[in-house]
Amino acid sequence: MTSTLARPAAKTQRRAWAGLAVLLLPVLLVSMDMSVLYLAMPTLTQSLDPSATQQLWILDIYGFMIAGLLITMGNLGDRIGRRNILLAGATVFGIASALAAFAPSAGVLIAARALMGLGGATLLPSSLALISTLFPEDRARATAIGVWTAFFAGGSAVGPIIGGVLLHHFWWGSVFLINAPVLLVLLAFGPLLLPEHRAAVRGRLDWVSVLLSIGGILPIVYAVKHLAAEGFDLPSVGIGIVGALLLTAFVRRQRHLDDPLLDLSLFRRGLFSVAIGSSTVGMLALAGMSYLTSVYLQSVTGRDPLQSALLGIPGAVVVFVFSMSGARIGRVFGTKTTFVLALGMAALGNLMLLGVGVHGGIGWYVAGSVVAGAGFGIAFTLVSEVAVSSVPPERAGSAVGISETSFELGNGLGLALLGSLAALVFRSGGDFGSTLGETIAHAGDDTALIESARESFVTGMHVATTAGAVLLATMAAIVFFAKSGSPAKDAAEKVGS
Repeated sequence: MTSTLARPAAKTQRRAWAGLAVLLLPVLLVSMDMSVLYLAMPTLTQSLDPSATQQLWILDIYGFMIAGLLITMGNLGDRIGRRNILLAGATVFGIASALAAFAPSAGVLIAARALMGLGGATLLPSSLALISTLFPEDRARATAIGVWTAFFAGGSAVGPIIGGVLLHHFWWGSVFLINAPVLLVLLAFGPLLLPEHRAAVRGRLDWVSVLLSIGGILPIVYAVKHLAAEGFDLPSVGIGIVGALLLTAFVRRQRHLDDPLLDLSLFRRGLFSVAIGSSTVGMLALAGMSYLTSVYLQSVTGRDPLQSALLGIPGAVVVFVFSMSGARIGRVFGTKTTFVLALGMAALGNLMLLGVGVHGGIGWYVAGSVVAGAGFGIAFTLVSEVAVSSVPPERAGSAVGISETSFELGNGLGLALLGSLAALVFRSGGDFGSTLGETIAHAGDDTALIESARESFVTGMHVATTAGAVLLATMAAIVFFAKSGSPAKDAAEKVGS
């Protein structure tokens, strides 16, 4: 009798893990597409000749669109079905990837990246929320979330590596076209292996809240990006104020809705607030570090994309390994303490980049990326676990939408703030073009100008990564002194247990 009962249970477990394997496909693609362009930008710039502002939008618009739509898409998935929205999003993502691969101009590429962001916003919350359906048992769910986070964080780290390999053999559009076969696998096996899940009783989606959230997030992000890159001007300040007012109206509306788009009560749980702060600051620092070091390896040291990608392998491996083990580390030291340790390691890794110079210090880059990667991997795993375990399964999509929004917002702000800070320091170092690549391209045989520009870029990179380290250390201090929140021993406090 026991063996008869065990066989269906074992079959269910195998089906669940097969379903997880399918869910990892969109996660890997979405996270890869955050960073895959870092190495492709120099080659892409030669083909499409985008302006400095267009370059930033090519990098930023993807993350900004995801950030603006994740909360909405997480709620929509809870209502219409997480598998439904996952497969619809995969279709949109695939079409947009093909459009990006063959974009004839910078404007078309920006539009395609925006459409990819729309598709990506459906993929992340639905895939992570489906884990709570596939794995109802706590320990198995914690392991599955660790695997999911490892692929999410690992995808962002491995994106430049895959990009480097593709760019060594093909044209820049190949970094987008590789998405197509992976998405076809998802569309073929998703309906067979993934269970459908929607909330049993949920009110109608409040479209006023949807418009207020998108209308609030995007103007604020744009204003911050523009002010950081171009300096103070009244139109950008006005746009930022409009966004702040719309977000204020959004938050006030959520307090009076029976079924809000954003469940503000989650932020009264101490660990949930800690997790959201850690993911935002962590992704901000990681995005800035990854982008600047990718430019450094190619435009300063003269390495080609493949050589640059190979140097990123140690950091990518460490991110993956520590994402897998983050839950176990959290159980040993406690969630709050582990957050502090992880953020501290990430800060130290950023500071180690101060050893990198124009004519040496590659060892410092590799060591810094390894130390920072360990910290980021641990922290991001805990963020995902806290998000899923903070709410009942029928609200998982909403909670995951909040946590993933913080990841995407951090990614976009990292490129905008730290990238713009580095650019500001670079331009102040001499009579250079708007970017290092542009300066080198127009310098001709003026070796003194090229050397000066490279030194100025390295200085800007040092300033920006040090700023990232300061933000990480500040967040670690906030976590250390944060109260547990109420209820004191809610599900989030028991992450991974």
